[in-house]
Formats: sequence, structure tokens, C-alpha cells
Amino acid sequence: MNRRSLLGMTAMGVALPHMRVLAQGVAAEGAVAQGSGPGPVMKALSAYMSAAATRALPAEAAEHARHHVIDTLAAMISGSQLPPGEFSYASSLSTHSIAGTFGAAAAAACAAGLNEQQMRWALDYTAQQSSGIIAWRRDTDHIEKAFVFAGMPARNGVTSALVARSGWNGLDDIFAGANNFFLAYAPKAQPERLVEQLGERYEIAATDIKKWTVGSPIQGPLDALEAIRGKRPFEADEVRGVSVRLAPSVAAVVDNREMPDICLQHMIAVMLLDKTVSFDAAHDKPRMGNPAALRERAKVSLVRDEELFKLLPVRVTVVEIELADGSRLSERVAAVRGTPRNPMSRAEVVAKAGDLIAPVLGRETSARLIETVLAIETMADIRSLRPLLQRG
Repeated sequence: MNRRSLLGMTAMGVALPHMRVLAQGVAAEGAVAQGSGPGPVMKALSAYMSAAATRALPAEAAEHARHHVIDTLAAMISGSQLPPGEFSYASSLSTHSIAGTFGAAAAAACAAGLNEQQMRWALDYTAQQSSGIIAWRRDTDHIEKAFVFAGMPARNGVTSALVARSGWNGLDDIFAGANNFFLAYAPKAQPERLVEQLGERYEIAATDIKKWTVGSPIQGPLDALEAIRGKRPFEADEVRGVSVRLAPSVAAVVDNREMPDICLQHMIAVMLLDKTVSFDAAHDKPRMGNPAALRERAKVSLVRDEELFKLLPVRVTVVEIELADGSRLSERVAAVRGTPRNPMSRAEVVAKAGDLIAPVLGRETSARLIETVLAIETMADIRSLRPLLQRG
């Protein structure tokens, strides 16, 4: 498997004619003045990026890529019927959007086959489009979050690749020199780390896949409840109380929130009742007012533990359950399922994706889509995925 087989999903053919028209107007006004040329970091980075399309991926990185493509498609398809998905085209710094924009640009530029010089210009336009502030946190429906985390980075990244391919020029090194990207966004940054272990360390292998379709801080508590139940089965009406310990800053993200999938107390209640947390249950807002759910939710206490704060960025959680007979069951989770220290297997990723996709596309199409992605490097034309992504 090489990168082009993974990064070929782009709309170059549709948007390119429009970009060429714009490029002609830019060229008519003269070329952009250049500085002293690219520095060593930019030279190494752009050279690596321009050659990446033909460089084979290590087997481990390729398998992680398959898993993430499946999981991403599953999230997109299952979320397409939620408000953030339905409104996906609606239009202090949010690093999620900045990193996403550069990632999307790198993928699109690789798919477009840009040369070393064009890669530098694509990175220049990417830096100019990097934006996002954490005000999205105030949108309780997460529609703005979906735009900032995914929609906007994808749009901006593809735009960067398109304009460079269309003939637009720009700065040879946006990461160095006067008024560069890092001076604007992170004056204390270490640009040399951009090329540290380039071609040796693959970040995709260090990227999480959520086992549960809920907020990240709730992953550990649900893992803990599942583990406890696996050792000692019990029913919800046997539970007297549930104590969940999290680092204070982590607990604040999920403490009695309005949305079900980021409300720890409600998700614990659902887990007690259903013995699992499905996608539908995690997004069933009316159920937050259900008497049975409220009864179980009242048993849940969230404890802000300063000792767990010392262990960050590892999100450790401790869950203790007190049963009606007086017995206490506890579990400490230091490696959440789906993280690099406790990764999900291919079978788990496939099972999760099937559960998310089948209700939207049907089980037969879901199975074919997953099988196709698992063999994505054998596809001659990525557009053959299109029929498998359509309903009806």
C-alpha cells in the first residue's frame, strides 16, 4: 500500500477548472516576491511530501490506516442523520482545526501529485487558511464543532492543493523568516521537530479509535463498568451507588452536560440499564428525561481526583460500584481501549463500524463497504466506493 491509494479521495476534477480561472487572474498581476529560499526544515519536509505518494507504507501503519478509514467512514455515515451532519455545510485558537487543515492539505497535495516546489506553496496557503477558536465549545449541539474539526479543515486543505496545482505560487518557506507561521501561532515552537524521524515514526499508529461513541473522558469509565460486569454480573436495580474518579480538568468536560453523549452521569446510567452503550442510546436526548434513566443517574457521583491530575495526559479513571448487599466492586483503567497502549483489534473495529453503518446503509452494503476498505490498496479507482456510500 502507498499513500496515493489512501489519499486519492479528492474532488480535483470538479474544482480544478474554477481554480485555473482564479490562477490566471493572479498570474496577470505578477509573481509574489520571494525571500532567500527555503530553509533546511522546509527543504526536507517538501522533498519528503513530494515523494510520499510512491513510498510504501510499513505494514503496521497501513493496517492502522485501514482501521481509521473504516472508523472515519462509520462516523460520517452514522452521524449524517444527526444535526451536525445535516448542517455540515453551514459556515483562544482551536488546535484541532489547525492540525486538521495541515493534515488535509498534505493528503490532498499528495493525491494531486504536487512536486517539491508546489508542496512548499501548498503549505504556504495552508498556513494562511489555518484558523479556529475554542468558542465552538459554547455550541452545545456540536454543529460548529463538526465544522471546525472536520468540514473546514477538509475544505481548506483541498483548496491549498488545488491552487498550487493550478499554478499559484507563494512563499517558499512559510515556517521560517519574517512573520512566519510559528511566530504568529507558537513563538516558542521547535520547527525542527517537523522533520524529526520523518519516514520512521507514523503518527497514525499513535492515534486513538474510540470504542464507545461518546466523549473521550467517558471512554475509561465505560471500559471500567464493562470490566466489572465481566467479573461479577449484576443488574441495575442491585446497584446502590457508582463513584467515578477523574482528573478535575477531565471531569469538567463531561459533568452533567446537556448532550447525552458527553454527559458522564447519563452514560453511566445507560450502561447500567442496557449493559452497553449503543450509538442510538448515546444520541437519544429524550431518554435523558426517562424515569428509569434518571433513577440510575441519581446513583452516580463524579469525583474530581487531584491525584489523577498528576498522571495527565494519560486519562486514568477509577470506578467503584456499591451493591445493595454491601459488596463493593472497583476497576482502575489506565489504558483506555482503542488507545495506542490498548488498541482495538481489526475484528473490534469492523464490528463497531458495522453497528454504525448498517442502520443507515443496510447490512449487506455495510459489509461490502468494510470489505472494500480493508482491501483499499487493490482499488484501481477510489470512485468505485461511491455506490457503497449512498442510501437507497
